[in-house]
Amino acid sequence: MNKAVRTILKIDSSARRDDSVTRQLGHQLVEQLQARHPDAVVLERDIAGGLPFIDEEWVGANFTPADKRSLEQRSRLELSDQLIEELMDADVIVIASPMYNFSVPAALKAYIDLISRAGVTFKYTENGPVGLLQDKQAFVVAATGGTPIGSDIDFLSGYLTHILGFIGIDRVELIAASRVMANEQAVTVAESAIDAALLAVAA
Repeated sequence: MNKAVRTILKIDSSARRDDSVTRQLGHQLVEQLQARHPDAVVLERDIAGGLPFIDEEWVGANFTPADKRSLEQRSRLELSDQLIEELMDADVIVIASPMYNFSVPAALKAYIDLISRAGVTFKYTENGPVGLLQDKQAFVVAATGGTPIGSDIDFLSGYLTHILGFIGIDRVELIAASRVMANEQAVTVAESAIDAALLAVAA
């Protein structure tokens, strides 16, 4: 992360506003990023309240060529366009996600569906899909109650890393508080991982 960081996008998805491990760790990470890049603007997107799921009308609007969309179709894609614009403008993305039932919260899955658009954030080629959001750094801040991060039943960390790479963001650092309910040191370990991750991206 040697280039200037102008915009940091922080995405929170925990249903808990208070005592949320991912919100706490994400806040600490952003504070440390700001200390390194004091001129950076931080944009916070809290999706815990829920996002609309894609439906037939949304899909129809998405697959209609942009210059042929009706006013109603453009309106249906307005939120998606806004979320994608935030991603495009960001130099650093911080996604804070607790594990719910072995995977990401429903609101975060809805967010992913809204920003994964062919011809906008990725494209199809003869050699397969290619992500279009290049030259960005992402941090995934994850917390689990009892499921070990990296285990066969962790469908969160690998999925988020994959989907970020799918849209072109292949520099991803994972910061994990694993098995918080069973390990008193889980948050302390994750806090240390923040320091290590920032050192890694600065190298």
